[in-house]
Formats: sequence, C-alpha cells, structure tokens
Amino acid sequence: MPHVEAECRAGELVETAFAKVNLALHVRKRRPDGYHALESLFVFAEAGDRLAGHVRPDGMISLRVEGPFAQMLDAGPDNLVMKAACALRFHVGKEDGAALVLTKNLPVASGIGGGSADAAAALRLLMRLWDVSIAPETLEQIALSLGSDVPACLSSVTQMVSGRGEVLQRQTIPGLAGMPMLLVNPGVGVSTARIFGGWDQVDRGALAASDLRQLVEAGRNDLEPPAMAVAPVIGEVLSGLRSCEGVAMARMSGSGATCFALFDTERDLVAAATSLREGHPQWWIAETRIRSA
Repeated sequence: MPHVEAECRAGELVETAFAKVNLALHVRKRRPDGYHALESLFVFAEAGDRLAGHVRPDGMISLRVEGPFAQMLDAGPDNLVMKAACALRFHVGKEDGAALVLTKNLPVASGIGGGSADAAAALRLLMRLWDVSIAPETLEQIALSLGSDVPACLSSVTQMVSGRGEVLQRQTIPGLAGMPMLLVNPGVGVSTARIFGGWDQVDRGALAASDLRQLVEAGRNDLEPPAMAVAPVIGEVLSGLRSCEGVAMARMSGSGATCFALFDTERDLVAAATSLREGHPQWWIAETRIRSA
C-alpha cells in the first residue's frame, strides 16, 4: 500500500493524511438529493495530519488526538477516524481492535479536507493493521459513506472529481507535481453548508484543466464570493498571496477559509512565507509542495 512511513514502535503503523487542495472548484447545479454537482481538480500537499496505530488485543477501538489543533477536535464516536474504523470493521466482520493516535497538524473545518483525509488514512492504515483486502470499488463506497471528499483522499493523487465526489479520474498536468505551494489560513472557521447555501446558483461553465495555463486562466472557485461575504479576511489573504513575487496562481481551497498559492520557485515560496508571517503572525502558514502519485 502507498503512504507507508517508518514505523515508530513494534507493531505500530503510520499513515499521512495529506492535505487536499482544490486548484479549481466549479459548482454546476444543486442536485435533487440536496448535494451540489461539482467539478474540481484535487491536488494533495506533502503536508498533512499523522495517524498512527497498533492492534488492541481487547478488541476495542480507541482514538487519542494530539498536535497543534487537537483542542478543536473531539476524539469521540463522531470523529471521522472513529467512523471510518467502525465502518471498515463492520464491513469485514473483524473483531480486532486498534489504538489510534491522530496528530492534528491541519486546521479544522478549513477547506483542505482534513477530516476526509484523516478518514481515508484510517481506512488505509486499518486495512494493513488488520490484514484485510477489499475491492477498490467497495472501499470507495465505504469512503463515500463517510464524506464526499473521502474517496479522492484514499489515493491522494491529482485527479478530476465530479458528481458529489464519487466520479474520479486521475489527471496528469505537466509541471504540477512537486510545485511549491503555500497554504494560509487566517484562523477563522466557516460553515461548509452556509457557504454552499450562499452560492448564487449561476452555472459559469465546465472545468477544463489540460495544462496549468488553462487552469490559471479559465479555472475558478465559485465558493470564493459567498465565503468572503461570511469571512472578509479571506479576501485579505488572497490579496496578500497574489501580491507576492513569483506567484503562478492563488485561490481559496474548497469552501474556505484556507487559501493557497503556487510558486515558480522554492525561493519565491520561502520569501512569501517569511513576509506573510511577519505581517500576519496570527495566520497559520504552511510551506509545502504538491505531491506526486
């Protein structure tokens, strides 16, 4: 399986829950089932949360949350890691337990798929920990039952995503893998439901992303206007990112409030991060790169 890191102790396995970034997000319509029909290009950062776990012989599943954003997350049954573990165990009929530790490095409810990535990491980790094999299409259905972004987070590779998140197609864009990327969150939380509810319901056209230039010139995030109406500081973040030297593209990710910028060089990335930290010490700023398959 991919995403395997060095094990920290005997019997312990580790997965990274890579941050998801929407390089473009086109909202096409509201579906009869209440979900929105989307077209989005997902990429994944090398940065992310960390999930570790080992087998519990008593058959219990437990979760401890630590890290810089641990205080914002409940470790109870509503946590997506716990939901993923219970869903997987129910499907395979296992009685094995697991002691899980989530190091929460990413802001909560911030538009970069933190909870979805955590759930996907839990599925990957527990399949290895419990030594179970599931057909990919079945695993995707389990993932979709946990959240619209979870299926794409299973593989954590660049892909076009449509429907409510169930239609996935791997996408290769020359020059994108390894590109320096800066993630910035101004420290405010926004409600995904509220942001989608504020969408003006205007279909501005399909997403085409055959190359980076097309993505920059024709791509967009249709949720930026309603998100900025709720949290005007998002506009300040975008303005700050777009004024940096060497920026190839800057947009909001998902329903916000995290924004991102892609840079031509690592040097430009470091300079931008330094400048933004000096001017906005309260913002969460992460220097990373777009991960390859």
